[in-house]
Amino acid sequence: MNNRLTESKFDPSTAVYRATIAAGEAYLREIKRGEVVRIVDLEGNQAVDTLFFNARDREERYDANNTIREQVCIYLTTGTSLLSNLGNVMLRIVADTCGRHDTLGGACSAESNTVRYALEKRHMHSCRDNFLLALAQWGHGLTKRDLPSNINFFMNVPVTPDGKLNFADGISGAGRYVEMRAEMDVLILISNCPQLNNPCNAYNPTPVEIMVWDTAGARLASAKNPSRKT
Repeated sequence: MNNRLTESKFDPSTAVYRATIAAGEAYLREIKRGEVVRIVDLEGNQAVDTLFFNARDREERYDANNTIREQVCIYLTTGTSLLSNLGNVMLRIVADTCGRHDTLGGACSAESNTVRYALEKRHMHSCRDNFLLALAQWGHGLTKRDLPSNINFFMNVPVTPDGKLNFADGISGAGRYVEMRAEMDVLILISNCPQLNNPCNAYNPTPVEIMVWDTAGARLASAKNPSRKT
């Protein structure tokens, strides 16, 4: 799948919800079916580790294998359907001004910080810790056993010819975003990556913004504005 840069139909001033996720922090919110959620890379070159769960059946959650197999591509962009472990479409990417998002790099953790970097890096803050702290704080009946392989929005992880992953400089920039329409009620769980040891955050984690448009706003935008591609 080639990069599909597509601008949004939605005006930020009409969003029914907006929030900033500080650098290195976790976030969890329910997104209703038909709502549209946008993640904005405010300063550029930030990685946003993200998971989705069916808000009505927590046993159903985002599945990287099904998503990759369905689209025959390891990267996500406009037009990608995010599939669950049951093969159902959870969300669809409807706008994307970055052009490529990672499905393979996973979440940094105490263990990966130790193996990849150094023993003294073990206790540095990590995305897996963020996920676990969010689940402990907000509940929803989820535990560490429920954490599948995540999406890394805006993160650049090329695959080398010999099949290895290369954590490279990001291809995003300040103000770029990815936007998704929920096809079921979902929980969105985010770790705004705190990683300081590789260039996924330009060695300087920064805030991101979340915007949500309700179903009425989504219908109105669809009626008024056809997709604009760049």
